[in-house]
Amino acid sequence: MANVVVVGSQWGDEGKGKIVDWLSERADVVVRFQGGHNAGHTLVIDGVTYKLNMLPSGVVRGGKLSIIGNGVVLDPWALLNEIDKIREQGINISPENLRIADNAPLILPLHGNLDRAREEALGKAKIGTTGRGIGPAYEDKVARRAIRVGDLADPDVLGDRIDNLLFHHNALLRGLGMEEVDKDDLLECLQELAPKLLPYANAVWKELDEARKSGKRILYEGAQGTMLDIDHGTYPFVTSSNVVAGQAAAGSGQGPGAIDYVLGITKAYTTRVGSGPFPTELVDEIGQGLGERGHEFGTVTGRPRRCGWFDAVLVRQAVKVNGINGIALTKVDVLDGMDELKVCTGYNIDGEIYDHLPASSVKQQKVEAIYESMEGWSESTEGARSWADLPATAIKYIRRIEELIEAPVALLSTSPEREDSILVHDPFAD
Repeated sequence: MANVVVVGSQWGDEGKGKIVDWLSERADVVVRFQGGHNAGHTLVIDGVTYKLNMLPSGVVRGGKLSIIGNGVVLDPWALLNEIDKIREQGINISPENLRIADNAPLILPLHGNLDRAREEALGKAKIGTTGRGIGPAYEDKVARRAIRVGDLADPDVLGDRIDNLLFHHNALLRGLGMEEVDKDDLLECLQELAPKLLPYANAVWKELDEARKSGKRILYEGAQGTMLDIDHGTYPFVTSSNVVAGQAAAGSGQGPGAIDYVLGITKAYTTRVGSGPFPTELVDEIGQGLGERGHEFGTVTGRPRRCGWFDAVLVRQAVKVNGINGIALTKVDVLDGMDELKVCTGYNIDGEIYDHLPASSVKQQKVEAIYESMEGWSESTEGARSWADLPATAIKYIRRIEELIEAPVALLSTSPEREDSILVHDPFAD
């Protein structure tokens, strides 16, 4: 049976929640493999809304094993708070159905404080982070000074880890004119946390290996979007982790052979939250209309999303970088009633035509989108569940997108309701 990776093919907020919900119902194991609690997935099941930041989507369904992999940076207090909230909605969460990689790094309060202080100091040049400490936590991981989940089990090791961490952080805090972190206070805080978190800790790579051997279906649930990837995104306006499909293996302790199918979640237009280049952005009433009809506000931050035309150049790039086998095209219904639609097919940068987004931030700022105009449709596509329910011009729009991005539509979403979808190809069937 196929194991499926779900990734965002734009700047995040592509509508992964509904698609992941549909897939997680059919999976046996659901894995988060990167990011932190800056991700927001909203699931609606039997009329009940669940808002998840750290927990894999499988937790809201009985009989599933949910795993937080080593590629995630974990805010343990935020996670325990999220567990309590989901329990209040009648969902059972225990070490029986939730596992956390014992080598996952922790996000501590000092990380969030540093994140927010830096953003404030940057002023207009700020990155647009959520201020939740994800970036500083990944920095500590790479610099080999992170405190990891498994460290909580040994007080002596924990004390040494804190010394190493604070040697760096307190020097930074002094430079910023901020109050230093007291070792004893942090140690006491983590020792109080340990018995609450450690029951979930495990060697998740081993559990996933056993799940694969027994033929279980595994869903690797990505957060953010390809253009926010630390390597392949619009650097420096990116997140602090690799969000591409290859990270699903590295971020969960599996080899690349664990991945059978990559599904790229793709919005029928383009949105972005925060700062950074956006070649097809519409700062007029058309863009405002897309935002209003699409309810484009960040799940985590509540910030209004910037809106623009579909960018086939970006999505094609994401298809190549991720090895996307098929896309789930979402929010087609938001385009209903528009007389004309535009699709970006190339970039003009200082008179030179590009078929990709260059890595240079200088060139990214100079991009002028080259558009192809298409006829819109007046009929409603909302709730469509078969191709026969779609206007001919909507089908033409979808087929043209497939040609331009060089990947087929595997699933078409026509409303937030999970049943309002057109299944073309089942990713788990490969």
